[in-house]
Amino acid sequence: MALTDDQKRGWHPVASSTDLAPRHVFHGRLWGQELACWRADDGHVNVWVNRCLHRGVRLTIGRNLGHELLCQYHGWRYANRSAGCTYIPAHPADAPARTVCSHVYPSLERHGLVWVALDGDAGNAVIADIPAGGTLLRQMSVAVAHDTVRRALEAGGAAGCSPFHFRDEARALTLFLQPVDAGVTVIRGILDAGADADIARLRALDHEFAMLRDRLEREHPDVPQPIAAEFRPVSEELAKVPERRRRGSTRRMRVERKWCVAPDVMAFRLVPIDGPLAAFQPGAHVDVHLPNGLVRQYSITNGPDDTTGLVIGVKRETDGRGGSAALHDTVQEGDVLALSEPRNNFPLRRDQLHTRLIAGGIGLTPLLSMARTLRLSGVSFELHVFARSREGLPFADELKALGGAVHVHTGLDAEASSAAFARILADQGEKEELYVCGPPAMLDTVRGTAAGAGWQDDQIHFEYFANERKLDRSGSFTVALARSAVTVEVPSGRSIVEVLREHDIDIPTSCEKGACGTCRVDVIEGEIDHQDVWLSDAEKAANRCMMACVSRGRGRIVLDL
Repeated sequence: MALTDDQKRGWHPVASSTDLAPRHVFHGRLWGQELACWRADDGHVNVWVNRCLHRGVRLTIGRNLGHELLCQYHGWRYANRSAGCTYIPAHPADAPARTVCSHVYPSLERHGLVWVALDGDAGNAVIADIPAGGTLLRQMSVAVAHDTVRRALEAGGAAGCSPFHFRDEARALTLFLQPVDAGVTVIRGILDAGADADIARLRALDHEFAMLRDRLEREHPDVPQPIAAEFRPVSEELAKVPERRRRGSTRRMRVERKWCVAPDVMAFRLVPIDGPLAAFQPGAHVDVHLPNGLVRQYSITNGPDDTTGLVIGVKRETDGRGGSAALHDTVQEGDVLALSEPRNNFPLRRDQLHTRLIAGGIGLTPLLSMARTLRLSGVSFELHVFARSREGLPFADELKALGGAVHVHTGLDAEASSAAFARILADQGEKEELYVCGPPAMLDTVRGTAAGAGWQDDQIHFEYFANERKLDRSGSFTVALARSAVTVEVPSGRSIVEVLREHDIDIPTSCEKGACGTCRVDVIEGEIDHQDVWLSDAEKAANRCMMACVSRGRGRIVLDL
């Protein structure tokens, strides 16, 4: 028996508010559909399909972490509100694709009940008809079809406002039917405010509904065929696809708050105008489209416990091209900006015994998100922040909240900083990872120090905010696209990305300076002149991929495009 459109339509109660206890996942059911209902620590009520996207295990046997829901089988994590997958333990170094997202049902919490609409936003008409301030009665489960219960209630004097909503004036009651399945119905009642609600009255009503249940189950012993639940898992291959979306995909977000977090750094909290915020992982960034026509990339500082908005930190660059100046001087609270969906080329592993984070100045922003995530996950970490002075330290209050894991280094010159890096990176333990973000010169020093201290290439993760290396765009070369059967010439002074756009082949990009890794493409044949700062030395030597925005070929190259 399949679920019909008429059955999906409208709001239905699926749980009482008290069923959603802290850090608990409640198993709700409506029309045969199994629902995972859980309240996050911020109070938001989530109602999702009760299946992990991986192998279909019920999420109701998972763990409510307060900010994420954790499947117990293979450890997949899903974000509060959006239900986007935030972490896959089998692929700890990859950010899950945004397409890996569970189905979220619209839900409301009114009058002590949790309501859900299986067909999307069903409006508030039915819910608004309930008198406010009433007393919620104990639910009564009846093992018969909902239309049988409906006829019995109407025969007893209840007026049908809809097939699932009744009014009993004689008893001062509003009644609702929750069709759990084809042959199971739950009666939920709300006693009017001001009506006699002492314990004797409540017991009498409970007894009355129990007698109705017993009579209906005796008179209607046959159980109809169950309604088939709907569920489609996500393939293993899709779960491994890295985040790659075109730069032109944006959504409108409002500047909810703008405040100063350092003498030359402003923080912005941006909230979506329509719909929930897309899931993001620590290390992610967004493209911000500015009023002056520029597009700039900024890292997200939020932890996974904050899913209602995005917080970015913007340092004023006195020698910049106007992006930071526009945000500092022009953009104000209440303004609306266009942002890309979050993308992540700097993902965080959560499967190590200890993680070392090193931030230089505004390079703190992605590492702040990582530190918050590790703290909530109970993973050991240390965050070292380098700044010119205590007064110039960005997000000082947020760092203080992280406690003793934060170590601040201020006023160090190049020699003293190098010595500090050597101390931080010494005595490497088992299963450790290193993440570093900051000025290019600092990153180069930390990477060299780590390599000298015995850290393996795959343990060192870094993100450059800019590529300050001089680019050589001279010389032409040929690019053959293996999957598109297209061959183009890239002349001197132009990039692969620019030439391919003229042939309607759009490679996803972000910074277009060889710093973010968004335009990474696989190389099948040919020698590459690597000019980016995103790939490691080992990756460049392997010659299996390149950054199409700045790197060039020597002669003829073949790309997997």
